[in-house]
Amino acid sequence: MLTIALPKGRIAQETLEIFQTIFGRDFAFDDRKLILESAPFRFLLVRNQDVATYVYHQAADLGVVGLDTLEEQELDVMRLLDLRRGVCKVSIGMKKGEKLDLDKPDLKVATKMVNIAKRYFDERAVAAQIIKLYGSIELAPLVGLADMIVDIVETGATMRQNGLEVVADIMESSTYLIANQNSFYQKQHEMLDIYEKIKNVIQATA
Repeated sequence: MLTIALPKGRIAQETLEIFQTIFGRDFAFDDRKLILESAPFRFLLVRNQDVATYVYHQAADLGVVGLDTLEEQELDVMRLLDLRRGVCKVSIGMKKGEKLDLDKPDLKVATKMVNIAKRYFDERAVAAQIIKLYGSIELAPLVGLADMIVDIVETGATMRQNGLEVVADIMESSTYLIANQNSFYQKQHEMLDIYEKIKNVIQATA
């Protein structure tokens, strides 16, 4: 049996729909249940930020998670396939009309994505102060906590509604099928089989 960790919400639903397409039967979690057993698979419903952790520690063989989360967490898992779902960007946002000036001293950056932000500024030899926030990131420039934010952007509507605009993109992100390295060697045949089937569905719907 293959255990697959899915993030709660839209990505879990889209992934289960891929499995329905492949196998021609329903895959759906019962109300409030966190485990769905449908041989030869067992699906786990977890928080998005925890998917790679379950896979890394081999509590799950496979997982589906955003590339932005993988880049932020830096866990040693195998990235098998870009599922081309949940497409978005990690971008820098500033108050409308302001320009990104990396030469400005004492830059302050508010974000949930500390590692991604730190890498971006380190690669440009900019000594920015990274301020970790857990939510309502858009507030930070409005109240003087930070000069800019680094955040996930799908349409940019949330930034615009709060008087901010995207001034630079750091990376593109979409959901990836990931695997535990030990699981991959132990269950290589089953994993490669489902990998090929999922890849065919993704290519057919591209």
